[in-house]
Parts: sequence; C-alpha cells; structure tokens
Amino acid sequence: MDASTLSRIGLAGLAVMGQNLALNIAEKGFPISVYNRTTSKVDETLIRAQSEGPFSLTGQYSPRDFVLSIQRPRSIIILVKAGNPVDQTISALTEFMEPGDTIIDGGNEWYQNTERRIQQVSDKGILYLGMGVSGGEEGARHGPSLMPGGSFEAYKNIESVLKSVAAQVDDGPCVTYIGEGGSGNFVKMVHNGIEYGDMQLISEAYDVLKNVGGLSNSELAEIFGEWNRGELESFLIEITSDIFKVKDNLVDGDLVDKILDKTGMKGTGKWTVQQAAELSVAAPTIAASLDCRYLSGLKEERESAAEILKEAGLEEEVGSVKSGVDKKRLIDDVRKALYASKICSYAQGMNLLRAKSVEKGWDLDFGELARIWKGGCIIRAVFLDRIKKAYQRNPNLASLVVDPEFAREMVQRQAAWRRVVGLAISAGISTPGMCASLAYFDTYRRARLPANLVQAQRDLFGAHTYERTDRPGAFHTEWTKLARKSNAGAGAFS
Repeated sequence: MDASTLSRIGLAGLAVMGQNLALNIAEKGFPISVYNRTTSKVDETLIRAQSEGPFSLTGQYSPRDFVLSIQRPRSIIILVKAGNPVDQTISALTEFMEPGDTIIDGGNEWYQNTERRIQQVSDKGILYLGMGVSGGEEGARHGPSLMPGGSFEAYKNIESVLKSVAAQVDDGPCVTYIGEGGSGNFVKMVHNGIEYGDMQLISEAYDVLKNVGGLSNSELAEIFGEWNRGELESFLIEITSDIFKVKDNLVDGDLVDKILDKTGMKGTGKWTVQQAAELSVAAPTIAASLDCRYLSGLKEERESAAEILKEAGLEEEVGSVKSGVDKKRLIDDVRKALYASKICSYAQGMNLLRAKSVEKGWDLDFGELARIWKGGCIIRAVFLDRIKKAYQRNPNLASLVVDPEFAREMVQRQAAWRRVVGLAISAGISTPGMCASLAYFDTYRRARLPANLVQAQRDLFGAHTYERTDRPGAFHTEWTKLARKSNAGAGAFS
C-alpha cells in the first residue's frame, strides 16, 4: 500500500461507542481504518459512513491488514470491553506493530491494568495511552470529553486528532494531556464517581419536590427547565427536565412513573469509593450514592419491609408534612440545597484526585480537569468554570469548600439546605446524598470535633496513645485505674 492511501489513525472495536468515535474522527477530515473481530460490525460501520458521509473511512477484516493500512508511527484506538478483551486485542494487534507505534485504550479500564499494559508493550517499543472518554454515544459522535494519560510522546502523535474530535467550549477543546501512567483512567473513574453523586442528589431533589411539595411531572419539567437557565445549568439538569415531559406509549400517563426503581451500575462508582478508603479521603456523598444503588437493588426486600413496618404501626408522615408546605419556598430551598450539596460532591472528587496525584507523582492540573469537563461529558455544568477559576486562584486549594467564592455561596445557602434535609427527615423521605454533603460540610468547618473522646477510648482499650492540645508528644493514661480511684474517692464523700 503506498503512503498516500494509508490512514492517519485506526480504531478497533465497533460497538456503538467505537462506531460513533470513528465517524467523528472521519468527519473531522482524518482518514481512518476500522476493524472488528466480528466482520458484520465493519460492514455496518461502512454503511453508516456512506449514509452520513462522504468520509474517508476504510474497513479492514484482519488484524494484519488493519495495522498495515495505517501510516507510521501508527496510532490505534481500541474501544472494547475492559479487562480480558483488551489484552486479547492488544496481543492480536501488536504482532504486526512496530517500535514507535501507539495503542490508545478508550474503555473504562481500571488504572492499574493500564499501568501493567504500559510496561508490557514498552518491551516491544510500543507507546501506550489509557484514555477516559465521557459523553456516551452522543458525545463520541459529536464531541466527547477526553482524558488521555500515559506516554506524552504518544499524546503528541495524536494531539491534533483528539483536539479536533473533542467537544469544543469557549476556552478550547475538552481534551488535555492528563499525566503519566494510568492517570487518564483514574481521572475518568473519579469523574464517574462525581456523576453518581450528582445523579443521586438530583433524584433526592425530585423525591422531595414530588412527595413533600406534591408537584406534578409537568411542574417538575418546568422547574428543572428553569433551573437549567441558572446556576445549576448542566447536562444532567437539562435531561431531567426532558424526562418529565415524555408520555408512556404503552399505557396512559408519564413514562418516568412506570420505570422500576432499581439502578444498574458498571463499577466505576464502586472503584471510586474503594480508592477513597484506600487513600483515607472522605467521599461521603459519592459513597451514599453507591449505597443507594445497592439498596435500590433490594426491591423485593424493600416492598416486604414497607408492609412489615406498616403492620408494626409505622405511620406515613408525608401527608402531615405536605399539608403545611409553602410550595414556592420549598422549590427555592431545594434548588439551594442541591447546589450546596453538589459543591461538596465535587470537592470530595477533587480531593481524591489530589491524594492520588501526590501518591503517584502525576502532578494533575485540577483547573484544567474542570475545564475539559465543561463540554462533552455527563457532568458538564456551568459551575465547572467557577471550579476552574478557583484552582487558578489557588492551585493548592485544600478544598472547594474554602475557596472564598464557594464558601460564601455555601454560607448563603446553608439555611435552605438545613430546612430541606429537616423537612425530608420529618416526612420520612431519605436524602442520603444531601445529608452526607451537609454532614461533610458541618464536620469540615468545625475547628474542634468530638474525636478527642474517640482517641481517649482508643487509648483506654488499646493503649494507642493520644496527643494533647497544650503540649507536644504522645501520651498514655491508665484510664480505668484512675476512674475507679476517683470513683472510690467520690464514694467517701457521698
């Protein structure tokens, strides 16, 4: 094949995400070769390219023909299921690749797998990137948020392609070189953890407005639509408004009310919470959202518990709380509670990224991460611009909660936040995400916590020692002996 007919880039793995990303690359003017083990997927992609094109997209039917159809140094994106299929694809392709070529894994991969593969292929002189891709099918086709980590040289080889296909926002394309090793995968994982928190908080806002405020779906569509024109403007708020507008085409009523209340998950939220625990970083909002997904899965148990507790005399409180509610004020309070809770959720995610960045020496740029999340991805939101500016003002910011602008906003909203949580508790409606965010805020802002008592307990039963507020050093006390002695003394005077 002469050089003039070679493709600029290759993409292997043609499920919906792979097809859409391949068409996006071709549409931006980069000749691309595509390959899939199941050949019908290659044909399907070629048909789509003809109907949506004309694009410079060629289909290949064997790993060898695929690799040899790409200009050197070759850059090949793989979009297959995480885990074993990635290793199999790498093994099939690297047989025909040469030193200086690059593999880019665009799946939701565990970051340590990427670090293992970087080592593995480096023996053959092959470069490697683990690239988080966010935005779902729509993002892949029209502009995702891209988070590539690994070899900087590999990134430079395809920078022009990635910058063209990524979502475009006012301050540039939603892609940046994240850092060494598995940093791209790790950042995408935390992005997904923040997404879990965001979705949980929105569902709680819905629950309170519907069950305490008595709002109809059409009113909810209007309110979320209005919120999407203000400080909460984001992809998730926008789609929530749309969901409330859709009628069921099988029976009368709105479709959202017919959906079974069991949430699925792919595992990135669980990984985020596990990493937070490993790194001793508090991420209660993200953890609460994960717990809620687990509890939602216990549908039969929940239905049974509802019956048993009703028989045991538990009365439904929603009705009595609802009767005295000022609807207009509740809507405004929930908006403020949602915003303040979201700040805490993002703060937890950013703190987790910082802890990992320090541990691994990745030198992550948090302002830049917030910037590339402004478009294309699921958590894209107007207030990410404010997060970017907060880190520009202070790259060493301890937490978003103490950025002067966000601190002021949380203080202004905390009364409303407390009212919403209190009202939900009175009505027997669980708001674990909002409660976790509020508890995080209230714990973080207190100069003194009751942890002194916990330390005393640890020292009593395990001689773990404690520090003092008034002098340096580690101290240990014979608590039980002294308590009994003082008890005996007290008895003498009674």
